[in-house]
This record gives sequence, C-alpha cells and structure tokens, in this order.
Amino acid sequence: MAPRKRKPVPSEASKTAESGNGNKEGKQELSENLPSHRVTFKSLAIRMIAIFLFMGVVSWYSKKEDFTEFAKQLDSIPLRRFNVTCSSDFKNDLKKFKGCAPTQCGRVVMDGLISKTEARQLRQVAINGLKLGGSNGGASILDLHSGALSKGDSFINIYKYLETEGLGSIFYDNDFKLYSSVAKKIKQAIAREFSIQPSKLYLTHPTFFSRMTSKPAKTVHDEYWHAHVDKETYETFDYTSLLYLADYGTDFEGGRFIFTDKSTNMTVEPKLGRLSFFTSGSENTHFVEKISKGTRYAITVSFTCDKTKAIKDPTQQKS
Repeated sequence: MAPRKRKPVPSEASKTAESGNGNKEGKQELSENLPSHRVTFKSLAIRMIAIFLFMGVVSWYSKKEDFTEFAKQLDSIPLRRFNVTCSSDFKNDLKKFKGCAPTQCGRVVMDGLISKTEARQLRQVAINGLKLGGSNGGASILDLHSGALSKGDSFINIYKYLETEGLGSIFYDNDFKLYSSVAKKIKQAIAREFSIQPSKLYLTHPTFFSRMTSKPAKTVHDEYWHAHVDKETYETFDYTSLLYLADYGTDFEGGRFIFTDKSTNMTVEPKLGRLSFFTSGSENTHFVEKISKGTRYAITVSFTCDKTKAIKDPTQQKS
C-alpha cells in the first residue's frame, strides 16, 4: 500500500485539567479502577514496509525542544488520559460506523492491565521469532497473523520458512492463547475508555511485534523516527495501541514515543507491561525517537470499526 504524500497537520492539545468527565479538551483523568478479512502475505509485506516508510511526512524529533512528560518510566499509572479535539480524518467513518468511530479523541496510558509476567512471555515470543530473521537496519517486525518477518532488507513468511527448513514450530499453543488474551484485554480497555461497544471494534492489519536497535538504517524500512499519522498510512485504522515489552533507561536508551503538538512534544517512556492507546487520526501525530543504545521490544495492536477489515486471532496454521 503506497504511503501518502500529504504532510500531516499536528493537533493542538490543550492544557490538562485536574479532574472531570466528558469530552472536555485537555482534560487529564487519573483513576485507580479499570475494571476475516484475509490478507495475502505479499500484500501484508507491502503494508509492513509502509509502516516504516512514513514518506511525505515531516521528521520533527530534533526540531522541538519543549517536552511535556505524559508518562515517565518510573511512574505507576492505573489510568491517565489526555483529551484532544478529533480531527476531520474520521468524517467518513462517523457516517458508516456509528457507535464506533471516534467522537471523543485522546491519548491514554495504563500500567497494570497487562502483567509484567505476561509482557515477559510475549517478549520471549518476539525473541524466538526474530532470531530467525531480523532487518539489516535497526527496525524489525514479526506478524503472527500473516507470518511476515523482517529478514535482511525484505520480508519472509516465518511459517513457510520453518516448514521449508524442517525446523518444526518455535511457537506454542500457549503463546497464541496469551497473545489473543492480551489483544482482547486491550480491545476492552479501548472500548471502555472511548465509550464504544466492544462488539463493534475489530482487530486489524497490521498488528505486529517490533524490535528496534541502534543499528544504522540500511533502507527506508528502518526509518521509524519520522512523524506520521496512522490513519493516513492505513485508512481503516480508528484506534492504535502499543504494549511495551522492555524498559526505557534500562533495556534501551532513546526510543521514547512522542506525540507532536503545535507548541510542544508529549512523551511516553516505555515500561515493561505499559499500555498506550490513542485515536488514530492526525490529532495524534507521533513518532518514536531514535534508539541510541540497547533493544526496544513492543507490540502494535491496531483496531478498526470496519468489520470487513477484521482479522482473526493467529494460530499455528501456516499462511
């Protein structure tokens, strides 16, 4: 899928309030309680390439010196929300997918929904898969749904590779059960926080593990540090989430997730088991700063309101 050539316009997030409910712009809430569409491997590989291209957008990571710390690594955050005004990116979805398309836009960070034990197990799944491949540059992906795995300057299908090489399976049923359970928890949290029915929200491509290192980029696939808008790259995206599988400042340096607003950058420091999610339009333009040391693992879990773009939970079946 060819990336778009339009320059994104960052949203203007307003000042944070102490408390309250509703869709008041700039509100921050802190709460202790939080209670198939089949895609071919070839098309999925193209989409994987696109997510690291971010062509036609502006790289702002070194141009803004003002930072607001939304979530520090040492913070313990049951739930923290920052509201922003929804962009016009959802106007078509609002007509077609009432009760699901975003009407309350914002950014949310949560610690504790996914346990550290679960996060470590998922990181091991990523390590096991990525050891069979890996990009020549600093950004590698593993998609359990399609089998797409970075290898050199391109992608292979990990399931077909295992079969061809006679390596058996490196994944176990419990790996897939955990993955599906975590994705379900994330979907329910997004639905709850943005006041939509979980039954109207669907997991969609691309949903994948990522590994980022300080290796120099070899191709444009490796350039993850450009500011971009998820919904401009993938029109079906309505909500994006990231589950972090490593600790900022311990496992790696650099690699913070940064929302770019008109007057400042808002940072999220990754933490093992930390979940961050947000509406996918240009109200949440963002980038990941370059890794300077170590290895950063995460999972991007993507959701759509379009049932025709839904994907099933991954299984041991070959693609």
